[in-house]
Amino acid sequence: MNTSMSRFGRRRVASAHADRTLGGVSVADADDVRRLALALPHVVEIDGDGFDFRVAGKGFVWSYPERKPGKPRLIRIDVAVLYVGDEAEKQALLLGEPGVFFTAPGYNGFPLVMLRLAEVTAERLRELVTDAWRMRAPDVLAGDLDEAGESSRP
Repeated sequence: MNTSMSRFGRRRVASAHADRTLGGVSVADADDVRRLALALPHVVEIDGDGFDFRVAGKGFVWSYPERKPGKPRLIRIDVAVLYVGDEAEKQALLLGEPGVFFTAPGYNGFPLVMLRLAEVTAERLRELVTDAWRMRAPDVLAGDLDEAGESSRP
């Protein structure tokens, strides 16, 4: 079995990763999150386990820190936490695509959803990450995205 280390220090099985598709298209992973987030203007990556990206000091996408009673926190790089702007958008995503998005009790009242990366393509992930960036970036920075050509589309 062929294994390799991801940029996030996690061992992954290369053959299993290569075979992951959604409707014949490769699905997204943590490396795609990193590539897409860093392509956006004024993004800072916070060093640590998993991934964590901010614009103007505000988080817009990061690894899901799963918490289970009686167990240590587990940083899940297969699940991204996305800023979605408001409760209405959150509920629309959760109800519209429950196999893709979910939430957890600690996120009640916050405009955040968890995204199962293996359930979306890199193109859909680009849209979600860009939307999250737009909602968190101050107006003075938002124009820089348009000047950069929508983050130099992959």
